[in-house]
Amino acid sequence: MDPITALSARLGEHLRRFKAQVTTAESCTGGGIAEAITRIPGSSAWFEAGYVTYSNRQKTLQLQVPENLFVQVGAVSQEVVEAMARGAQAASDARFAVAVSGVAGPDGGSPAKPVGTVWLAWADGSHVSSERRHFDGDRDEVRRQTVIAALEGLLQLGAE
Repeated sequence: MDPITALSARLGEHLRRFKAQVTTAESCTGGGIAEAITRIPGSSAWFEAGYVTYSNRQKTLQLQVPENLFVQVGAVSQEVVEAMARGAQAASDARFAVAVSGVAGPDGGSPAKPVGTVWLAWADGSHVSSERRHFDGDRDEVRRQTVIAALEGLLQLGAE
């Protein structure tokens, strides 16, 4: 079984145990996390909604990310992904959320945020954690690694 499908199946079992729903807020993955989760039969029991907010405008309109954050820290930042996760939770009423924003390439990078830079955030109720990662490879590989990291992080939620 493909590693992403295997992680998604494990996530489904995890969410069933918690009787919890998950939502996604995605930029650089373009809906890839939601697609992975919904590969699993019966995912309607634990997948609430997915938000693909590729533009900053949609991050603000759909997820209530404050516009000033884009000027202050940029879309690929801890502050923005944490706001995306909270916004997705508020919009969907899901207990768990994951949010991602990154530079998948092949261009768009900068010295401070080179291609492969991705911020991920995970939320469980009011608790939000986040981390910056750097993935190697082409655009498809960066996106694939981001989906895997997002699913792995979701599997850790509720474990504390």
